[in-house]
This record gives sequence, C-alpha cells and structure tokens, in this order.
Amino acid sequence: MKEQTIAFIGLGLIGGSIARGLKRFNPDITIMAYMRTRSKLEQAQKDGIVDVILDGIGEPLRDCDVIFLCTPVEYNAQYLSAIRPYLKEGAFITDVGSTKTSIHQEVIRQGLEDCFVGGHPMAGSEKTGYENSTDHLLENAFYIITPTTLSSSSERTQELSQRLRDIANAIGAIPMVLDYKEHDKVVAAISHLPHIVASSLVNLVKDSDNAAGTMKQVAAGGFKDITRIASSSPEMWEQICMTNREPIIQILEQYIASLFQVLEQIKSSSQPALHQFFETSRDYRNSITDRAKGPIIPDYTFSVDIVDEPGAISTLSVILAAKGISIKNIGINNNREQGEGALRITFYEKEAMESAKKQLLKYHYELCP
Repeated sequence: MKEQTIAFIGLGLIGGSIARGLKRFNPDITIMAYMRTRSKLEQAQKDGIVDVILDGIGEPLRDCDVIFLCTPVEYNAQYLSAIRPYLKEGAFITDVGSTKTSIHQEVIRQGLEDCFVGGHPMAGSEKTGYENSTDHLLENAFYIITPTTLSSSSERTQELSQRLRDIANAIGAIPMVLDYKEHDKVVAAISHLPHIVASSLVNLVKDSDNAAGTMKQVAAGGFKDITRIASSSPEMWEQICMTNREPIIQILEQYIASLFQVLEQIKSSSQPALHQFFETSRDYRNSITDRAKGPIIPDYTFSVDIVDEPGAISTLSVILAAKGISIKNIGINNNREQGEGALRITFYEKEAMESAKKQLLKYHYELCP
C-alpha cells in the first residue's frame, strides 16, 4: 500500500476503525481528521491514531493521498465540492456510505469520476462513535468497492480500485468490486429489507397484542432473534430508505408478492407447496457461510441449560469472570420453543462467546445454539 497521508472527514465508528487498522498496519502513515466534536479528535490524537487535527476543509488536504468521507450518507456528497480545490494530482476521494447511487450521481455531476471510488465496509456495531472503534472491526468483513462507471475500463479507474483494495487488505477486510447500482440492489435485499421486515413484524405484534400484553410477555426465543435488528437507529434507517428508495421499493414489492403466494398456499392447504417453501429456505439458509461478516451486526449469543436454584447464575458468572470473559447481557429465557436453554447469554465479540463455550463445557454445562 503506497498511501502515506490519509485524511478522514468524520471519525466515528467506521472511520475510526479504518484509521486504527491502518495505524496497526503501518504506524508511519500520517492520519489527518476533521469532525465537529473536537474532543473526540483530541482523544484520537492521544491514542496515537490521529497525527493532525484539521480545523476544517482547507490547505492541509493538499498533502493527502486519500480522503475518506465518513459522515452520514446525505452529508458525504456535500463535501465533494469543498474538497475538490485541495485535491492534489494523483490523490483520490472515497466514502464509506451504505448506499452508493446518490454519491456516484453527485460525482458524475461534478466531473470527479477520475478521482473517486466508492466504498462500503460491511460491518458495524450496536455502539457508535470513535470511542467504540477498534483496529479489528473490519477483519473478515466484506469491503465493497464501487468504481465510477463512465470510465470503468480506464487505467485510472482500475488504479483507484486497486488502491482501495490494498487499503481493505491492509485492515484485514475482504475487498469485492461491484457496480454501484448492483451494490444498492444487493444491500436492499440482504440488509435494508430485513430491517423493514423486522420493524414491521414488531409493530404488527404491538398492534395485535391484547390489553394484558400477552404477546409481549411471551415474545422471546425465535421472535426476539429475528427482530433484533429492529432496535437499530430510526434516524439512520429513515435516511437509508430515502437514499436507496428505488431498489428498496423493488425488493419490497417482490417480498409482498411472495407473502401473498404463501398466504394462498395456506388458504388452499397446499401441503407440497408449503413443504417446498420451507425446505428451499432451509437449504439456502444453511448454505450461507459464517466465515465472513455481513452488513447486519451478528448476535454472539448462546443459551445454557441450568436448574433454577439459588446461586446458579452467580456460579456461572464467576466461572466466566475468572477467565476475564465480559458478558454483554444475561437473562432467563422464558420462551424455549426452539429448544434453547433456560439461561441466555450475549457477548460483545465472537472470541468471547467461543471462550465462554469452552470454559462452560469444562464444567459440564449443556449448551444450546
């Protein structure tokens, strides 16, 4: 990777994690950063991540080889015209937005296609902000690279794509090149639609519940698993729906049509069709790899079959604490229709979850997925 000076406009969870990963890869890289919350930049400087704190968009950017736009999607495009006068020859701009069409259209409008390549690191966390960034957040996560299309066959476009690919490799991510319109279609199906479905299912249960709140009381196990992502930021998902409107509409209409099809199969008691429906979904679901991170934040959870007796939870907690394993959440699983254990434990990271499993198995606890 030849980049020596890199600027970040916005240094939140993703920007901060990329910066940390790059510093781990090469401590000699110079990192500049600008954001409105200066105290976080000062902390990043104390951490040895940011070398130069920027007061705004200005002359220092002339020294940069790459400029990352890491602000919310609707703001990234606004920075393009401000950055343009300070872009040195050979340098390029990239972004980390989860939708690409809007910024690519702005790049085309401003004639910046020879100095821009889009990017989408497909990882995240329930926590936000620089303070929660890590140097390994993007390890084994797909890093989608979206070149400009007007000059997609040009040497310059290929060069920029390779340079961003090198950055992705440096931080341990898995680079994948996609047309930006194809990217938005893909994420509409595997990220945006699931959030809409989860939120609509939660609202359906809320609106269908009785006065005693019985549905809410027993909503655990499988229901909480498939609707977990409904706890995401309403502001963020409002923006995503607006910036990826057409692909979401298209996939949502397909989904609604598929629901009507299942409805008709149930109404007509079509057992073979229903069996095929569940069999096909099961087989395809089981073929999806667990090796790479996707756009939806993973849930590092398993359950333990324990007897409800005084001190049972405390004993288990002490066993994990003795090995320095941090627990994110722990609680009784009252609805165990899916064959889960009585105690459900959630961890912040996969490594902590796997360590906990090994430790509890030594003490002959029975674990459930």
